[in-house]
Amino acid sequence: MSDSSATARYRAARDQLLALRGDHARAVAEFRWPEVDGPFSWAVDWFDVVARGVDRPGLVISEEDGTEGSWSFDTLARRSDQVAAWLRDRGVRRGDRVVLMLGNQVELWESMLAVMKLGAVIMPTTTALGPADLADRIGRGGARHVVANAADAAKFAEVPGDYGRIVVGDAVAGWAPYAEAATAPDEPLGHPGTTATDPLLLYFTSGTTSRPKLVEHTQVSYPVGHLSTMYWLGVRPGDVHLNISSPGWAKHAWSCFFAPWAAEATVYLANYRRFDAAAMLDRIRGADVTTFCAPPTVWRMLIQADLSGGPGALREVLAAGEPLNPEVIDQVQRHWGLTLRDGFGQTETTAAVGNTPGSVVKPGSMGRALPGVPVVLVDPVTGQPGDDGEICLDLSRRPLNLMTGYQGDPERAAEAMAGGWYHTGDVATRDAEGYITYVGRTDDVFKASDYKISPFELESVLIEHPAVVEAAVVPVPDPVRAAVPKAYVTLAPGWEPTADTALALFRHTRDRLAPYLRVRRLEFAELPKTVSGKIRRVELRQREEQLAPAGSDTEFADGDFPELRA
Repeated sequence: MSDSSATARYRAARDQLLALRGDHARAVAEFRWPEVDGPFSWAVDWFDVVARGVDRPGLVISEEDGTEGSWSFDTLARRSDQVAAWLRDRGVRRGDRVVLMLGNQVELWESMLAVMKLGAVIMPTTTALGPADLADRIGRGGARHVVANAADAAKFAEVPGDYGRIVVGDAVAGWAPYAEAATAPDEPLGHPGTTATDPLLLYFTSGTTSRPKLVEHTQVSYPVGHLSTMYWLGVRPGDVHLNISSPGWAKHAWSCFFAPWAAEATVYLANYRRFDAAAMLDRIRGADVTTFCAPPTVWRMLIQADLSGGPGALREVLAAGEPLNPEVIDQVQRHWGLTLRDGFGQTETTAAVGNTPGSVVKPGSMGRALPGVPVVLVDPVTGQPGDDGEICLDLSRRPLNLMTGYQGDPERAAEAMAGGWYHTGDVATRDAEGYITYVGRTDDVFKASDYKISPFELESVLIEHPAVVEAAVVPVPDPVRAAVPKAYVTLAPGWEPTADTALALFRHTRDRLAPYLRVRRLEFAELPKTVSGKIRRVELRQREEQLAPAGSDTEFADGDFPELRA
């Protein structure tokens, strides 16, 4: 390790946040990002330091058939040294872009550490992508090497470019077998010489409203920046942390790599082809999972299962990826006596807002600004901070956990940083105690009868009905109100897209929403989504603009029902 002072400062900042767990106000007031100058590589200067000689599991992967793999911290340090040495012999050099298109398998964690140890740049990529998307990513990202499973290798036959091909699993002609890395020496390679400002990660965003952006993070913005995520998760040394998210997306790096290993916790993965709530609960209890984070969609499935078996060893339960409706929080509290805590961040940042351990959770609020993150709400008209507006970060106090920018797209990067703020594109309100409540994306919020409508507020009410699995609300033109809310609804098994179901949902929303917020139109349909599973409301809005006059056999209006006119 070439710079022990960087490690010491990182450890001191980490330990400070661990000690201030449960005291949000003090953590915000006292925490400062550690100054990391000179050579720094998180894999060398942190992971190897805490991992070597440690036999405790660093990674556990549980398969659907009941088999389980476990790798100690020391094993991961040594195996990643072998992979790094082998990749170096394959021509991977400092600064090279390396696509990692792998699932939840040990090779993903080995490769991430190995690429970092070489000073190369990681391009995490989901296995769900096809040739067209891969060509775009390899072209825009400037990839020099690809590591992929044999099952995905055929996709690259249609992806042009002079890049090295490395295959995990069965042999594929023209691809170098990853298995050869097991014969490489496991001695440390030494420090790659990377510094704080050198690039480390290139992430494509999910593209909910536009073409995916290419986000660049440095050797510190994610590795050190995820101290905020560690604090929000409440993960401690010795914990067993389970996070449900897919490899290739930023949240996977948040909660399956940087944050738990910053805390020296075990990363636990539960693989499955089709989510089974009862089986997931059994795994949580059987593996003594202590901290658990999952998207609200997963939590809604879990609360419909039998929670009577208790939470096992769970201490912290969290949700992220989309807004969390209060009904889910209530159910978890009622059955397990645990407070389900929400949080907010983006691919461009680490965790920025959250309900932290020990804090009072206000229903509907995603919490307060996290330590080290200068969150402000900027009025879109005046451009000044206040208690309503776009969630932004104050660039005059630029936080360490913010991206460098969007690679190859200076115009969008400049737009994101305009006016001295980093603009998230999300709208929220804040109360007197600093609690922030999500309203929606700037593109999704709309007006009806001069009232501002948050799709999330209406969707949260719809989701509380047992017929609804998912819902997305968008505006549709109306001759009287200019626009009215229309809900696209995906039904739960056992419910039919009939007038009776529509009437039940209209009644449900009328009982729970003010008149100006009522859903006026409703259509049963599957929702368009990004590859990462986020709803693309932009497609629904475009559909309304293009096809609204034609209508649909599964579309209903509240005016269709005389019962609702009384």
